[in-house]
Amino acid sequence: MRSFRGMTDEIKSSSTPPVGNAQTPGAEKPAGSVQSVPPADKAAPTPTAAKPTQHAAPPKPAGPATSPWQSAMVTRLKQQYGSGIEPLTYLGQNFFVVDRSLIPEFLQILRDQEKFAYCVDITAVHWPEREKQFDVVWILYSFEHNERIRVRVMIADGESLPSSTSLWPTTNWLEREVYDMFGITFIGHPDLKRILLPEGWKGYPLRKEYGIIQQDKEWVQINLGIESGQ
Repeated sequence: MRSFRGMTDEIKSSSTPPVGNAQTPGAEKPAGSVQSVPPADKAAPTPTAAKPTQHAAPPKPAGPATSPWQSAMVTRLKQQYGSGIEPLTYLGQNFFVVDRSLIPEFLQILRDQEKFAYCVDITAVHWPEREKQFDVVWILYSFEHNERIRVRVMIADGESLPSSTSLWPTTNWLEREVYDMFGITFIGHPDLKRILLPEGWKGYPLRKEYGIIQQDKEWVQINLGIESGQ
């Protein structure tokens, strides 16, 4: 029979840890020992940022356009002049596009029958790419009807129009300004000459081909005795 002491020694020997790298949990590592580190996993590839989807620019919205103008006055005048006039409206502004041959008769009808007693302005617009390069525009006002309309005539470069001074005397100065700035002549005007620029000045500043800082250097030299700064 084994003694109690022998059994105790057997139990101790069976609980002794094996020799080697194995250590009892919590036991300190001997100084100078190297701890093995498990190999690091390979770094995951950085995801490539998705390129933004390219979208085509939306089409530009259509701008305002002219539309037919209808009124009792338009009906009366269409019956009288037919295809010689085209009544249109644009952004609430009513106007007639009129054949050049109807001026000044059509203007007189507007003054006498339709009560447009006041010519607010006469102006022009230059469209050099067109065959008929100029629009000449009368802006008329009726005190009686509190209504404003426009009359537009298209003419070629070098063509003239009858003067309106017999209908509205104040158009004297308005026609002179159109002549001065665009070179458009008005037949029957009592004194058609420049009103802003001096007589003898070359060119018409509101034509598209006239430079924004252009001057008549010859006129400046002769009349002012100085060199033009432009």
